[in-house]
Amino acid sequence: MANEYDVVILGGGTGGYVAAIRASQLGLKTAIVEKNKLGGTCLHQGCIPSKALLRSAEVYRTAKKSADFGVITSDVKLDFAKIQERKKSIIQQLYTGVQYLMKKGKIDVFEGTGRILGPSIFSPMPGTISVEMNNGDENEMLVPKNVIIATGSRPKTLQGLKVDGQYVISSEEALKMNALPKSIIIIGGGVIGAEWASMLSDLDVDVTLLEYSNVLIPTEDKEISKELQKQLEKKGVKVVTGANVLPETLTINGSVSIQAKYKEENHTFIGEKVLLSVGRTANIEGIGLENTDIVIEKNVIKTNSFYQTKEQHIYAIGDCIGGLQLAHVASHEAIKAVEHLAGLSPDVMNDKKIPKCIYTSPEIASIGLTEEEAKEKGYSIKKGKFSFKAIGKALVYGEHEGFVKIISDSKTDDLLGVHIIGPHATDMIGEAALASVLDATAWEIGSTIHAHPTLTEAIGEAALAVDGNAIHG
Repeated sequence: MANEYDVVILGGGTGGYVAAIRASQLGLKTAIVEKNKLGGTCLHQGCIPSKALLRSAEVYRTAKKSADFGVITSDVKLDFAKIQERKKSIIQQLYTGVQYLMKKGKIDVFEGTGRILGPSIFSPMPGTISVEMNNGDENEMLVPKNVIIATGSRPKTLQGLKVDGQYVISSEEALKMNALPKSIIIIGGGVIGAEWASMLSDLDVDVTLLEYSNVLIPTEDKEISKELQKQLEKKGVKVVTGANVLPETLTINGSVSIQAKYKEENHTFIGEKVLLSVGRTANIEGIGLENTDIVIEKNVIKTNSFYQTKEQHIYAIGDCIGGLQLAHVASHEAIKAVEHLAGLSPDVMNDKKIPKCIYTSPEIASIGLTEEEAKEKGYSIKKGKFSFKAIGKALVYGEHEGFVKIISDSKTDDLLGVHIIGPHATDMIGEAALASVLDATAWEIGSTIHAHPTLTEAIGEAALAVDGNAIHG
């Protein structure tokens, strides 16, 4: 017997379970199909576990320099097993919370692998979901009025470099390490690679970071990228940009040796492990898309601005549709997709109003256009920049490297972009995000009274600096 629903969601990650909650709030009979654990990559293999490790690295780094604060400690040691135990505890607490939210919303959860069927005895339209249950029971048939695909993504691999889980690993295997390597080669200097380089360096691992582009994190403002490289190198990370890794040179003999070409020559790098960090790829195989008219474009599912596929009753959100592959983006896409299928009129999400966060040390956060993008789009710009070295709270905190940079349209005063590298940047970007939503100008941000002493004073000063009016700069 088939189970009928208003909405069935394929994938119980951040986007999937948020979609389920919103659908439940709107009175829709809802089910989620998840083959692993609710919470998905973000909770179990991405955002939360990596940030737990980064926090432990931050505490360890602070403990080692505690004498700078007048706190004398001796024999500071690292217990990596305890670090991993703490990480697992945090994940479990949040996982329990997500399970509670499903029960609270009376959302049916099917633990298994879902596949979209074509027109059948169950429905004249494609969209019936056949669930191969994890417990070995017979397949469940779910007949929804609407489907939301939220199957997420997985780490990309580099052709010729096979992840073996021991010597060549992805971020997923790295999160499960029982012991830290003495040295590691990270291939890919994007967000994930930079975070791992920062973390492992703080945990006393000898890190080499190889990036194909000429700058780290090429999607960020170039001044931010240059400052990040400077700070990573101060930690002892060997950063090589413009590096074309040659997979065929990989040699494993108790350690890993691999070559990369840069400055017209091949150079050899040696480490205990290689961490592949070259992006992520959408999970769209094996879910029955071939039974539908859904269009795949550039290896992701194509949708309209309300996340409908070519099959109008089938929506797709999150990493499987490309774009900004961020948990908070998937959540907002989920809400808008559900509201649209429920007959409401949600606003179209503007990518330039989405804050982006990078949890390196120092942290990076941004919203809007980079200086380079603004110029490419033909804007006449003016900009303000303010260093954390002039911010009392940053000096008190002991983390004063970095700056805030604000870019405005010189003709209209419209805010075009805000870029931060420094202490607690990922928390501070909230002010810039709100300013962006409210279409505030730099003058209005600068006129806002920022409490003293706080780190956010740097935002106020950078805003004043756009028109040359910074007080302490």
